[in-house]
Amino acid sequence: MTSATPEHGFGAQEIIIGVDEAGRGPLAGPVVAGAAVLCDNPPSGLADSKKLTAKRRAVLDLEIRASCIWAVGKVDPAEIDRINILQATMLAMTIAVQRVLVLLDRAPTAILIDGNLTPEGRCHQWRSPAGSAVRAIVGGDGSEPCISAASIVAKEWRDRAMVAAAQEYPHYGWERNKGYGTRQHLAALHEYGASPHHRQSFAPVAQLHLI
Repeated sequence: MTSATPEHGFGAQEIIIGVDEAGRGPLAGPVVAGAAVLCDNPPSGLADSKKLTAKRRAVLDLEIRASCIWAVGKVDPAEIDRINILQATMLAMTIAVQRVLVLLDRAPTAILIDGNLTPEGRCHQWRSPAGSAVRAIVGGDGSEPCISAASIVAKEWRDRAMVAAAQEYPHYGWERNKGYGTRQHLAALHEYGASPHHRQSFAPVAQLHLI
């Protein structure tokens, strides 16, 4: 499942979509964006996913997906290699927002995106809803609860994908490093070469072809 809407909604309150990504830096796996709208009685303790313990993040992920409108968008390694990681991130955000928009009964007041860039003008698939403000907020995953929720959903969704991929390719330790370039991961790259889940355009992987 990549999107869901809870049974209860948001009444007359403003609809604000929070957006964040997970997985820009790893050498393997997709880049994933989350989009979330907080409904009535949202989970308490929302925060930047990177500052939460794994146990707490997992609990909040379940609560968000049960009580909020949410979606994820992912772009796989081959597409990352084709269009570059920045464009892939913008595309993942666009997909996630589009999936949330179809679950809403009216246009959002705002779309708040963590960081200093938005897909507006950077992804040709992006369409800003009429009357919706689109804003980038540096540190938004720690200051805007809806972005915090999006960051948690994206992080947990991507981590599960990497744990699943690790069952097929156990050498790289993805169940622990989630695709990041740890010492174990780099050593396995040199011993076993790259897998189909690796980003061929990222330097440590691309350099294998020069050895």
